[in-house]
Amino acid sequence: MAEIEYKGVKVGGSKLLLILPLIGTLIGGLWGGFEVYQRYISMEKKINSFVAPDMSGFDKRIDLVQQEVSMLQQEMTMILEEVKLVSDVAKELKDDLRLDLRNMQKDNRHIESIVNAVEDSTKENHRELLEDLKKLEQDLDLTIQKALSNPLNSLTK
Repeated sequence: MAEIEYKGVKVGGSKLLLILPLIGTLIGGLWGGFEVYQRYISMEKKINSFVAPDMSGFDKRIDLVQQEVSMLQQEMTMILEEVKLVSDVAKELKDDLRLDLRNMQKDNRHIESIVNAVEDSTKENHRELLEDLKKLEQDLDLTIQKALSNPLNSLTK
């Protein structure tokens, strides 16, 4: 086996196999650190040279949208007020119609009672007229019979 001697320290084959990966790891770590540092410097330059984009267009759009939303809210408020007004008028009309209907029903009942009373009175008058007619007919029949049975009736011929 090969041995390496440096300032009185002898390193054999198995130890050499441990030292070589250790040296490769140290070199790789130094290289990785250098790359990270270079990227950091590059990123810092980009950050320092960064110019914020012009957002005034977005601000204008946001203001426009806010104005539209405000107008829509005002219109919705007006519409809701109109709907409430229509609802109140409809409720008043419904109440008035209900009251009118009740009054009409009372009037109808009153008229029905008057019609029934007139009907009853008419029936009673009709009955009395029929009785009077029968009595008159009987009286007339009796008068005719008396006239026919009168002995003077035969002399006029």
